Amino acid sequence: MASASERQGAPMRRNLTPMEARIVAVLVEKEATVRDSYPLSLNALCAGCNQKTAREPVMTLGEAEVLTAIEELKSLSLVNEVSGTRVVRYEHNLARVLGVPGAAAALLTMLVLRGPQTAAELRLHCERLHRFADVSSVEGFLDELAEKQPPRVRKLPRAPGARESRWAHLLCGDAGLEAASTESASAGAVDAGLAEEVAVLRAEVHELRGQLGRLAAALGVEL
Repeated sequence: MASASERQGAPMRRNLTPMEARIVAVLVEKEATVRDSYPLSLNALCAGCNQKTAREPVMTLGEAEVLTAIEELKSLSLVNEVSGTRVVRYEHNLARVLGVPGAAAALLTMLVLRGPQTAAELRLHCERLHRFADVSSVEGFLDELAEKQPPRVRKLPRAPGARESRWAHLLCGDAGLEAASTESASAGAVDAGLAEEVAVLRAEVHELRGQLGRLAAALGVEL
């Protein structure tokens, strides 16, 4: 059971390891995307951690090491074991322990699962976890996370030719930030510019499809 300080979002006793962060993020993701299967069994949790798509970096974790990490996460109140079923299942407690709203937890989850991203990319990738009204709302939550003590995200130096900076999570401390910053600084101007354009265009197309769907429904027309 979480302590009073943890329920109020007090700092965790330590930074997470990349494996621990991946486990918590997968639980957050699957709670929103496969609700019928949540809380997750150990097998499902391992499968989510080892996905080949929508994961950066790709991991190959065994059940034994995941179980060891879960015990550590339970001691931090970030993961709970659900009893009363024939198969042991696990659920996360991320938002309450960190003292952040669901929208902020969704952003942290995508940063853990997919690595550093721009606000536009995060808006697109978070769609199934939390629907942000616009990129400005994403930036607002990111700014709040960056201002927390300790900060939970950091804005990386903008890559040459890129129109927007990427953000990285700090749940594991500064681990991995140096590599992310180096990659950001050395990215080619054309590739970086194209990545930004694609992210923005995808977000715009998604929004236009939603507007078209609502208009069709109001007119009683099938698309």
